[in-house]
Amino acid sequence: MIRLAAFVLAITCFLATTCVDAQSTTLINPILTGFYPDPSVVKVGTDYYLITSTFAYFPGLPVFHSKDLKNWKQVGNVISRPSQMNFMGHRMTRGLFAPAISYNNGLYYVVCTLIDTGGNFVVTAKDPAGPWSDPTFIPEVRGIDPSIYFDAGKAYIVYNSDPPENKSLYPGHRTIRMYEFDYAKLKVVGEEKILVNGGVDITKKPVWIEAPHFLKKDSWYYLYAAEGGTSVNHSEVILRSKDIWGPFVPYEKNPILTQRHLPADRKDPITSTGHAQFVEGPDGKTYAVFLAVRPYRDNYYNTGRETFIAPVEWKDGWPVVDPDHLEVQYSYTANYKEIKPKDVRPQSGNFQYTINFDKELDPALLFLRTVDSSSYTLSKANGLTMNLKPETIMELGNPSFIGKRQQHLYCTAETAVTFKAKSEKEKAGLVIFQDENHFYYLCTSVDQGKVVVQLYKSTDDSKTMELMTQAAVTTDKVLLRIHAEGEQYSFSYSEKPNNWILLKDKVDGTFLSTQVANSFIGCVFGMYATSSGEATSSKASFKYLKYVGNDSIYNK
Repeated sequence: MIRLAAFVLAITCFLATTCVDAQSTTLINPILTGFYPDPSVVKVGTDYYLITSTFAYFPGLPVFHSKDLKNWKQVGNVISRPSQMNFMGHRMTRGLFAPAISYNNGLYYVVCTLIDTGGNFVVTAKDPAGPWSDPTFIPEVRGIDPSIYFDAGKAYIVYNSDPPENKSLYPGHRTIRMYEFDYAKLKVVGEEKILVNGGVDITKKPVWIEAPHFLKKDSWYYLYAAEGGTSVNHSEVILRSKDIWGPFVPYEKNPILTQRHLPADRKDPITSTGHAQFVEGPDGKTYAVFLAVRPYRDNYYNTGRETFIAPVEWKDGWPVVDPDHLEVQYSYTANYKEIKPKDVRPQSGNFQYTINFDKELDPALLFLRTVDSSSYTLSKANGLTMNLKPETIMELGNPSFIGKRQQHLYCTAETAVTFKAKSEKEKAGLVIFQDENHFYYLCTSVDQGKVVVQLYKSTDDSKTMELMTQAAVTTDKVLLRIHAEGEQYSFSYSEKPNNWILLKDKVDGTFLSTQVANSFIGCVFGMYATSSGEATSSKASFKYLKYVGNDSIYNK
């Protein structure tokens, strides 16, 4: 009887969700806050690896590792060497579009589009942390958003491309096409075939069918893709076939993910959902990783397109993203154990951190277009010391700029700069940067021989900045702070710790939004030093970069 009772208790405990031994994980959205768009994820054993777009920032394509789909640690970058690729001459919204990561027999593959110059390419690595190979370009694959799928010893590359015979029936008319892919020689095999023309129903003139991926389940090949463009009409749709070459039949209840039907004035909205990829969770269930945005008003947002997650339910043989909720949730409960390494910086919810520049640079830090290792040094005494370069962030080169993403609507970035300007053209400080024509620059310089703190706003001509205000200071060592409050920013400075002086507040933040800039990227806080076109030997030192994020949605 004792053994029977123990057995019954064990079975009851196993089945009950309230069992004292049951463990759960709260997945907080976005799982990667800030400018991390176009996510692609792969599961290898018990490990998850996720990559996102970076456009013209360098290094390109960050690689994140997780054991639980919640705690993500950046372990490297796919494009980490200037010899692999650089983006000189590219505007910030060009460069690398929509990568996809896959795995086969000990080797990781990333395929991506270098827009404008080069097209689609593939790189490989034995370790996703790197190093990754030099790119092999695939000229036959003409389009964007390629993805490699492995199945039964063969591989296929599927992608977005032009309409049939390059004849558009309407604006935004695209196709999904596929080649067989020789994954040993990294080249296509055979003939290209159109799998989807226009979208799930071409009679309704669907636009921008893109970001295709495959999933195989119960002898069905599921082909799913984004549709509707990456703004508020974004969605995810799905089709299936018994043969990987089709014909593909669409799900009659498409789309399987969208927020476009919801009231625009809803509280704390998550919008523009799509560009999804499915992955099996630690619990054996299906999850979708996708991009979405968090506007502070209307379609204004400065944090860019972010990476979200939601559970997937299979209904009548079709996967549907979070059918239990009309709105994508800011958190989901997963019935498996959280695995949080000690050295992982939070990427979701509210968090804060300080980057000290006494060792190697954090892999999350960003340069513009390439990296010039001779332009900066690191030391425990001075932190990050940057050479002033003639190049400016208004141009398409590689200025002295090192940045970190804005990851919250409400946040503060702070640094301590030591700098002695030799002329009024020499400046060093902290910039909140959307692109070449949309930024605010809080810096130290000189004006008529006096040391000043200045606030500049970019102009449309990509050559000049507008001085908004300035204040005299008495020291070459100044603390600088930029505070974001949704659609407003404030700028402060201090000559002594904890003695902040407001230089200007209620500055228009919509100017930095993706909507106004007409861009694909999010804002970056950057340490930036320039001599504005003149050669100089001047240097500026940044002791640290401190960041505090505090969005109200996570305080509830």
